[in-house]
Amino acid sequence: MAAEELQKKFQTELDALKQCQKEINQLVGNRQQLDGQLNENSIVKEELALLKSSGEVYKMVGPILLRQDHTEAKENIDKRMSYIKNELQRIDDRVHTLEETQEKYRESLTKLQQQYQAQQIKK
Repeated sequence: MAAEELQKKFQTELDALKQCQKEINQLVGNRQQLDGQLNENSIVKEELALLKSSGEVYKMVGPILLRQDHTEAKENIDKRMSYIKNELQRIDDRVHTLEETQEKYRESLTKLQQQYQAQQIKK
């Protein structure tokens, strides 16, 4: 392969690696946000467990508080926590896949760099 071709291929691989890293960073940020939401919902679930089933539960909808059935509130929290856990798992799986892809790009870049250096030595 000619030196110019190697440089073009190297740049292409490097751009793909950077894009991969950028996506991982975004996913990590999303994961942190979901972790926070999961913690908040866990606290709410604990508070609901302490409350008697006859106790009053209110849910904020916009600027007003609406009364909500205790059982319904527990079910909503459970559903929300389940959804968040599924999203966390999806993000973890995607990050794992991207990390594997990132490692392949790094290996490819190392090989291309070695090929380029070998060509420079031959000159």
